[in-house]
Amino acid sequence: MAIVNRRARYEYHILETLEAGMILCGPEVKSIRLGQANLAEAHCIIRNDRILLLGCHVSPYKPASMNNPDPTRTRELLLNKKEAARLVGKLKEKGLTLVPLKLYFNARGYAKLEIGLARGKKMHDKRAATKERDVKRELQRNYRVRS
Repeated sequence: MAIVNRRARYEYHILETLEAGMILCGPEVKSIRLGQANLAEAHCIIRNDRILLLGCHVSPYKPASMNNPDPTRTRELLLNKKEAARLVGKLKEKGLTLVPLKLYFNARGYAKLEIGLARGKKMHDKRAATKERDVKRELQRNYRVRS
């Protein structure tokens, strides 16, 4: 089960992607496994050379009612020092930001967050993306009717 931030690819040009671990509490992990997380309003910032995820909503896990942390708390991302330093250098460029793209579990069972180094799209780029998506949808519809 993967939680995908669909708006990110619409709002931003993704220049490169990275996989980062996350520091989570036990009930948060269970809630994410059930697919009860939302990346729509989430974004990443750098504070004291650490990369933090803000605004990611992880719904409280019902059976652990006493131990649930705040659903929108700030979570630290785990990257090695070289990757983090390289990202800090790239983010100093004007117009670049870190955007969470996908939250998933890898083969070993660890929660991973795919983050993208991104540049914001202009309005005309968004219109072109919407038009292209509509054309593809129409072609698929016509193809299904003929088959």
